[in-house]
Amino acid sequence: MAKQLAITLKKSIIGAKKNQKATVEALGLRKIRQTVVQTDSASLRGMITIVAHLVEVTEV
Repeated sequence: MAKQLAITLKKSIIGAKKNQKATVEALGLRKIRQTVVQTDSASLRGMITIVAHLVEVTEV
């Protein structure tokens, strides 16, 4: 079974760079404290690295 990651937006994207805003939106996050569950992959890990200061990640 593939691992799953729960990604929670912890900080506002106001004032963030355009690529960071686009990455948060691509992850499926819209509001602060919203959590989405995604299948773990190398591309997802790269996206998380870009916005690591805005999100919290836990394994499900």
